[in-house]
Amino acid sequence: MTLPLTVEEVPGRGLVAVALTVRAGGDDDPPGRHGTAHLVEHLMFPRGAGEDLGHVALVEEAGGMCNAETHRDHTVFHTVAPADALPELLAWEARRLRRFAPAPATVRSENAIVAEEIRASDAGTRLWDTVLAALYPGARDAYGTVAELRALTPDEAEAFFRRHYRPERAVLSVAGDVDAARTAELVEREFGGWTPPPVPCPADRTAPGPSPAPASASASPSPSPSPSLSVPSSPSPSARPHGVTPRHEAPVPYHRDGVAIGHALADPRRDRGTYFAQAVLCEVLRRSRLPGLLTRTARLDAATVRCGYQGQWLASAAPDLALVLLGRAPGTGTDEAVGLWRDTLAELAAEPPGQEELRPALAVLRAACHRQADSLTARAVTHGRAALLFPGLDGTGPDTIPEHLAAVTAPEVSAAARALLTAPSTVRTLERATP
Repeated sequence: MTLPLTVEEVPGRGLVAVALTVRAGGDDDPPGRHGTAHLVEHLMFPRGAGEDLGHVALVEEAGGMCNAETHRDHTVFHTVAPADALPELLAWEARRLRRFAPAPATVRSENAIVAEEIRASDAGTRLWDTVLAALYPGARDAYGTVAELRALTPDEAEAFFRRHYRPERAVLSVAGDVDAARTAELVEREFGGWTPPPVPCPADRTAPGPSPAPASASASPSPSPSPSLSVPSSPSPSARPHGVTPRHEAPVPYHRDGVAIGHALADPRRDRGTYFAQAVLCEVLRRSRLPGLLTRTARLDAATVRCGYQGQWLASAAPDLALVLLGRAPGTGTDEAVGLWRDTLAELAAEPPGQEELRPALAVLRAACHRQADSLTARAVTHGRAALLFPGLDGTGPDTIPEHLAAVTAPEVSAAARALLTAPSTVRTLERATP
């Protein structure tokens, strides 16, 4: 199979960005080897010896920069350099795919680097992944576990690579001062013979983690890696409307007392309109409704909401979530904090926002999309994700996202709030970690 290719001609800049997006992330880590995808990402930057320069050195000598990101459902490698270096960039990209065979010393050294990244990630950075795993048992973060990675062998790393780094699981995207036809010729020359040998293994997990049980289901979700609970999405019988009564399990250590609430977002592949409206909803909440809530009550001293992975929506395929973080003032319990949040969300569900709220929220989101689209690297990465994670879905390209945002109406934002209220959700109590 030929490696799928997306090319966008952006003349006049003198630069080119290349992104290789692979469907391999934390969700694909083998049992007992959490972090394999992350480690393989590091091993894709081979270091040279003597006159054989390593991958990063080759790119830098050509005047470029390169990096990579491992996510829950994919890994992306991106490079930007002068446009006339494209033939070399593609040759080097193909070379590291063909020559992947890490030595034990390399695995040990990169393992140490990954371990430092894991230790350096604080509770706030990991909280999104913790809440996602509570809502979708089986979902894995991309960081990994130091103890499990320490036991990983070069053979296991190579087996993971051979199993997942294959043309049918990848997309190459190029954006910049290039000719599309010439780029296609170069890609065929460098990648046409890329046919990794088959590796005997269990069937690949190509779908996201299991969907959560409906909110009304009586059966509890299967155990997740950390203590979690599912909160009914419909109001529980209580004096407070839209209140919830979550079970109190082991709290999450954090830098302050608070609450983390995760709401399942709509699947953009099946309900693009609701997903975009929920992104706008979160911006309306962040800009005006949550600050207004803080001025009306002393029970909370902080409140924010993020839409999508670490605030990046359309950065991964479903399942995706909106993460709400509330700071509990002294004497405020988890139930009360959650009730205040759901009341705020219910207000928007009952009455659409006015234009004085909607217009600024849309302007901020669209401006952010346009700023990101100014970067050739971001354009190449967006094209790769659109082709691999959202194939055939209109509205996920770097220039079409702002158009779909602009089309979101106030009634659609109100409907998005109702969808969030009735979607599966999860609550985690945050408690200040003692020094």
